Amino acid sequence: MQANLTSQLEVIDRRKEEIDKAHVKQVQALEKIAGLSADDAKKQLVEALKAESKTEAMQFIKETMDEAKLTASKEAKKIVIQTIQRVATEHAIENAVTVFHIDNDEVKGRVIGREGRNIRALEAATGIEIIVDDTPEAIILSGFDPVRRELARLALHQLVSDGRIHPARIEEVVAKVKRQLDEEIIETGKRTAIDLGIHGLAPELIRVVGRMKYRSSYGQNLLQHSREVANLCALMAAELGLNVKLAKRAGLLHDIGKVAEEDTELPHAIAGMKMAERAKENPEVINAIGAHHDEIEMTSILSPIIQVCDAISGARPGARREIVEQYMKRLKEMENVAQSYKGVEKAFAIQAGRELRVIVESSKLDDKATEQLSFDIANKIQTEMTYPGQVKVTVIRETRAVNYAK
Repeated sequence: MQANLTSQLEVIDRRKEEIDKAHVKQVQALEKIAGLSADDAKKQLVEALKAESKTEAMQFIKETMDEAKLTASKEAKKIVIQTIQRVATEHAIENAVTVFHIDNDEVKGRVIGREGRNIRALEAATGIEIIVDDTPEAIILSGFDPVRRELARLALHQLVSDGRIHPARIEEVVAKVKRQLDEEIIETGKRTAIDLGIHGLAPELIRVVGRMKYRSSYGQNLLQHSREVANLCALMAAELGLNVKLAKRAGLLHDIGKVAEEDTELPHAIAGMKMAERAKENPEVINAIGAHHDEIEMTSILSPIIQVCDAISGARPGARREIVEQYMKRLKEMENVAQSYKGVEKAFAIQAGRELRVIVESSKLDDKATEQLSFDIANKIQTEMTYPGQVKVTVIRETRAVNYAK
């Protein structure tokens, strides 16, 4: 039995040797046919797999990035919409309302008239909604067109001063004030062009420049802003050896799209560019107007100069003012956010609302908790409040030992 098993093992070993030899011969034959050694073939296979894997990985990365871009676009739109919902009301109140002050509230009855006929006639003639409510010694003029609001304000001033308020008189006064306002707009446009040394402006552009006087952007008067930009552009152009007059012209006209008389769905830069094209302005000026917010490609060296000067004028401290009530409200809200946390003793908004100083009770909070409190307050202000720039949150924890020598 033992001898039988031994002979079978010998047979198996011999067959294994034969198979190994046959395998070696086969590999040698394949190498001879392919002209490659086994190691070279392995290397080629590895390289091929690497290239294939890299291609697949790049494709996966591209698909992931495309998906991320799509998601990011949706998220960005959502954030913008939420921001509009939060700030639109305050912005509308600031930019769509004019307050007409009166000496006493008896005037309100005369403005309204019998069964409201006077106020209806005034609204029909000016296109502005007139709000007569409980606001003491004030009548609210509401509308998105600042020139129409000014028309209503001037007409109301003449009617109240004269004392004769009835529908026929209202129509007469509004027509007269409208003529005067049109003349003043043209005169303002001409005077601005002369002051800046700009010549040859088309009549329609002179009128548009005059309308800027009655338009504000973020609390900054648009005509004053455009004059600032024009002067800054002239300085930059002079330093760079460019055409100073052309730069000043483009600076003055860069925001004309904001005071377009016809309704348009175009961005104000594109609307202004179209107006300049109709007035046959210089091509460099046209491109500078259209490109100052990157809506179109910049093809002139003037375009980036206008863009930079526009940003400089808007960023000037004090250029864009806020309504005092809104400013005070924001400071109070900032202090209330800090005081809503336990352990806070006092909170002060300083540096015009750019810094919040928080004093905490040392017995209730340790150093680690103080650091966490600073982070929490800053995070809450960032997520719940609307403010320009950034707010520095400083939390102060101190221990005082007080004794008296008698």
